[in-house]
Amino acid sequence: MLFSRKDLSKILLPLILEQVLAVTVGMVDSMMVSSVGEAAVSGISLVDSLNLFMSNVFAALAAGGAVVCAQFLGQKDYASARTSAKMLYYVLFFISAAVMAVALIFRGSLLSLVFGKTEADVMAHARIYFLFTSLSYPFLALYNGGAAVFRAMGNAGISLSVSLGMNAFNIAGNAILIYGFRLGAAGAAIATLLSRVFGAAVILLLSHRRSNPIYVEKLFRVRLDPGMIRNIFRIGVPGGLENGMFHFGKLLTQSLVSTFSTASIAANAVANSLVSFEYAVGGAVGLTMITVVGRCVGAGEKEEAKSYTKKLLGVAYGIMFFVALALSLLARPVIGVYDLSAESNGLALKMILLHNVFAATIWPVAFALPNAFRAASDASFPMLISAFSMWAFRVGCSYLLACRFGLGVISVWIAMMIDWVFRAAVFLWRFLSGRWLEKRIAARLSPP
Repeated sequence: MLFSRKDLSKILLPLILEQVLAVTVGMVDSMMVSSVGEAAVSGISLVDSLNLFMSNVFAALAAGGAVVCAQFLGQKDYASARTSAKMLYYVLFFISAAVMAVALIFRGSLLSLVFGKTEADVMAHARIYFLFTSLSYPFLALYNGGAAVFRAMGNAGISLSVSLGMNAFNIAGNAILIYGFRLGAAGAAIATLLSRVFGAAVILLLSHRRSNPIYVEKLFRVRLDPGMIRNIFRIGVPGGLENGMFHFGKLLTQSLVSTFSTASIAANAVANSLVSFEYAVGGAVGLTMITVVGRCVGAGEKEEAKSYTKKLLGVAYGIMFFVALALSLLARPVIGVYDLSAESNGLALKMILLHNVFAATIWPVAFALPNAFRAASDASFPMLISAFSMWAFRVGCSYLLACRFGLGVISVWIAMMIDWVFRAAVFLWRFLSGRWLEKRIAARLSPP
């Protein structure tokens, strides 16, 4: 067996802590800004849906690079693994810099296009928050790339350590800028920007260590390897398109949410913030699959890839059940911390309880399992299924339930559950069929 239980724990446990920390900081951001008022919370929530869109595109590209690195490590082709890591940094930087430029130039138009009907005070907070967070895109992308490379090596502790530093930086910055300088949403955004600059700088510095199986050198002497970039795009682009379409669909549903009352927007923001803990722990299992299954496939051990996928899926179910149960029991007092209106509190509680039932039973197969497919280079299938399910069920049913049946903001959450059920059914069939292991593993396409 390529991975012992101890090896799996060394990858999974730091990832769980890192993902939970990231969500915790996001929740602390919202709590701190809530002192400014519901309009600030709502404005940040709307922009964060845009930021999450971009963050997940960068993360998908990083995951594509991690798959290539992991498969080369499984082949014991360390030179190609190092080249793929270097190309990953270049790809992420150039794409994220271009996205940042577009966001800065068309900031007002983008916000008006997506959230045009939002109340004026909510939009004012959204505009200032988007300005500073869009500046952080290249640094976020580089951090994601570095973290993905270290995970491919099985060293998730590095990304956890850097994440701890980033989160401490962010919280301290929030306290100083929000409470000390009274900057509100701008303070939260500036703290986020500075923490991401710190994270990118540290992880790039650590990635130069020659003691790592995969290290980069002469990063500023840009020399592109088209073949290796194609390898990264081959896995990362379908994932990026999938995440992009997925979160674009979420933006449309968020646009629908923005047409409801401020109480509904705030309730949706708080509920999304709290259930993110479930996504964090489940997502950590999915990231572990990228490393473990990728190494197995690179080594030609397809039966081990199946075995580890089943084992990690079982872990995902156990963790998701525990977190969903804990969140259900603690939801009411935690929601109260946000100091929202009674209407917002009641709506948020309904959303969370509905979500928890499906998170504990459906989410792992719908979202963690497809990472095994991607790690085996079967990236196009989950992209196509996810895109269809998002548009047909989550977006379509949201508007149908809200506009035709008048269910309000809860319609978005019901439509999300329908989307999950469809994905889970199709992905379970794909896994049992074994077709996900028929793709060609990463190959050297051009000399370094």
